[in-house]
Amino acid sequence: MTAPSDTPLARLQALGLTLPAAAAPVANYVPFVRAGALLFISGQLPLGANGVDPAHQGKLGAGVSLEAGQSAARQAALNVLAQANAAVGDLSKLRAVRLGGYVNSAPDFASLPQVVNGASDLVAAVLGENGKHARFAVGVAQLPLDAAVEVEGIFEILP
Repeated sequence: MTAPSDTPLARLQALGLTLPAAAAPVANYVPFVRAGALLFISGQLPLGANGVDPAHQGKLGAGVSLEAGQSAARQAALNVLAQANAAVGDLSKLRAVRLGGYVNSAPDFASLPQVVNGASDLVAAVLGENGKHARFAVGVAQLPLDAAVEVEGIFEILP
């Protein structure tokens, strides 16, 4: 049995974070779909309580620093976890399978994996051993709301 201090929510608290409310979709899609034991989380932006922080908007390599991109990826991953929690009610019932990171980037920006590490590091820290995952990181020309990063996730729902 997992000790109360070693739960995903306790790890979040130890990081000085709280799980936000799951964001409502901004277009014609659902925030998550369960297919058997898999949970697919739609792409999440680095939304905070007041929308996308201006520090998390724009293009990496053209005005947005690597550190700001990592912060945006971390916030987007926090929103992925919020959707996952809304879907199953308990993050300890999840194992990360894959994260996908879309980086709003200038054509010559090559540090895409380092940006998406912000998301991967958070998921691994919160879910512990169940946070190890496969991943992709791609550069894109634009993202909704001019967000610097968008993160999606696939999780296995544990018995």
